[in-house]
Amino acid sequence: MTSTLKGSKSPLNTLLVDSAGGKKTAVKSTVKSSGSKSTGSRNRRKSRELVLKAVYRGMLNASSASAVYKDMAEDPDYNKADEAYFKSLLESVNEHIAELDAKMADFVDRKISELSPIEHAILRISTCELMFDLSIPYRVVINEGVELAKIYGGIDGHKYINGVLDKLAASVRAAEMRD
Repeated sequence: MTSTLKGSKSPLNTLLVDSAGGKKTAVKSTVKSSGSKSTGSRNRRKSRELVLKAVYRGMLNASSASAVYKDMAEDPDYNKADEAYFKSLLESVNEHIAELDAKMADFVDRKISELSPIEHAILRISTCELMFDLSIPYRVVINEGVELAKIYGGIDGHKYINGVLDKLAASVRAAEMRD
């Protein structure tokens, strides 16, 4: 099954993902990169924070996408974020929720429904980046997930996030980890 983001012009990369029966499936990247080099890191981090807030809100309130975008645009950090990356990442997470949860379920030590909502949201975002945006090195994805957990998660939530993402990266980015 090939997966692309609605409205995206062209994917960045293609990733082979294990499907049912051990069969490899080509999945196209759905998250586009930002063009800014000098502030791209800070902008992407703010974008991820906004996506975290949006995903978390969606999990708790089942809000419509348009309401979430409107609320996030009113967030004081919105002007510091990379707007295109924010929208692309949020759309990608929302489009692939079932697939992301299914993939991360293999690496968590409890039922997905038993995860704290903030850890669940962080794992969804990081899993999305690991699976669908090969332009971001796996170490950066893991680091960004851990940083979000340090800021927004529980006392030792960042350690849990790190452990899950390490295992997940070994599964979906095995070739990159060997390099």
